[in-house]
Amino acid sequence: MKILVLNSGSSSLKYQLFDVNGDKYDVIAKGLAERIGIHGSLVSIKYANGEKKSVAVDLPTHNEALREVFNLLLDGVIKSLDEITAVGHRVVHGGENFKGSALVTEKVIEEIDELSKLAPLHNPAAVLGLRAVQKALPNVPQVVAFDTAFHQTMPKEAFLYGLPLEQYTEHKIRRYGAHGTSHQFVAEECAKLIGKKGKIITCHLGNGASISAVEGSICKDTSMGFTPLAGVIMGTRCGDIDPYIPLHIMKYQNKTVDEMNTLLNKQSGMLGLSGFSDMRDVEAKYLEGDAKAIDALKTYAYTLVKFIGSYIAVLGGVDAIVFTAGIGENSPIIRKMVLERLSYLGIELDEENNNKRGDAVEITKPGSKVRAFVIPTNEELVIAQDTVRLSR
Repeated sequence: MKILVLNSGSSSLKYQLFDVNGDKYDVIAKGLAERIGIHGSLVSIKYANGEKKSVAVDLPTHNEALREVFNLLLDGVIKSLDEITAVGHRVVHGGENFKGSALVTEKVIEEIDELSKLAPLHNPAAVLGLRAVQKALPNVPQVVAFDTAFHQTMPKEAFLYGLPLEQYTEHKIRRYGAHGTSHQFVAEECAKLIGKKGKIITCHLGNGASISAVEGSICKDTSMGFTPLAGVIMGTRCGDIDPYIPLHIMKYQNKTVDEMNTLLNKQSGMLGLSGFSDMRDVEAKYLEGDAKAIDALKTYAYTLVKFIGSYIAVLGGVDAIVFTAGIGENSPIIRKMVLERLSYLGIELDEENNNKRGDAVEITKPGSKVRAFVIPTNEELVIAQDTVRLSR
């Protein structure tokens, strides 16, 4: 059977097409639509034989990105969309409605859409993807896997906010987290590398970013909160700020709720600090000596260090730190800036390994008291496995 997995981020759409035979999941094509809504967008594909193809195309929204993904798959990978047995989707927010993956029904889509108020950059894109696949493949089952599910193991003291308790009990306002499939996958892979299910801090750093504290494969805490706006500074999202700041801006700058939402989610973060939301652009300016880019990159690294340090306290120590996702896997600069600030832990950075790309690699020297790894995430494999299980 062939399983298509769609993984929609705030400015990207990753996809993989699996040929499944029993417990064997062979990737026959994969690729990425990137810089969605940003100048210079493109769609790429990598075939099973290693050949690659990239097409520069305007991608104003995720809807156009999905259409271009289908076009690439039909150009030599499959003869017809009818070959696809089932489609799995990554959905950011399942609230307390979903504690695991689910087979798609109209009711499930409606619930995901309703939860868009908790993930305004992601859930609407997921609904668009679900509807587009429904139209193109009306008889093909779809499965949704939720980023929030892995974080349902957090203890109450980790997910409650200091608000009147009825805000949680009646309105379900609590910390939910995101990127759960990624944190779960890299934590499990790291446990294999260090030989135990120890105390692991996983750093999923992409245009959206989050950090999790994992002990014994169980999530103890995570940086994203009620929505994916919380936590570390991101591409266009502000991360944690004084909660009164939005009220102050709305009062004295006459901003509406919608305008404030746009400012916090789409105009802040690295974009607001440096003028660029893509970390590659920020790093290029940083290396040119641009003052705004230097300040932005230092501020970004500082927030990562602050969260990692707090999670060391939560776990009562740490065995390993993992970097993953677009920035985590491809930015030696960020990794070096973070790990040098954590050298007091007995971390010794291996400069040569830190500059490698592609495979899982340890980037600390032998003898480091705390080990650090770059582990490419594979959310798609986790989603594909759930899709097969639920769609049979």
